[in-house]
Amino acid sequence: MTGEAILQFLFILLVPLVLVGGGIVTLFAIGALFDALENPGELKGRIEAAFRRPPKDPKPPGPNHYYQRHWVAEKTAKTTP
Repeated sequence: MTGEAILQFLFILLVPLVLVGGGIVTLFAIGALFDALENPGELKGRIEAAFRRPPKDPKPPGPNHYYQRHWVAEKTAKTTP
């Protein structure tokens, strides 16, 4: 195969794929636009949620807390006489 034949083959292969991909992206964008127009409050909530800080990491309970993890309680029970 010559370089020109390879170029023609790639052109014939890629043009339909680009067109179909562009059509799918266009349909998705139109659907997102209609969703935003139908529910403007939900769109505002989505935008605010994207910039909201993540929740803080939980703090471990103190040594006198009523709940002790079972693997920690076993170690302390074995070490204390």
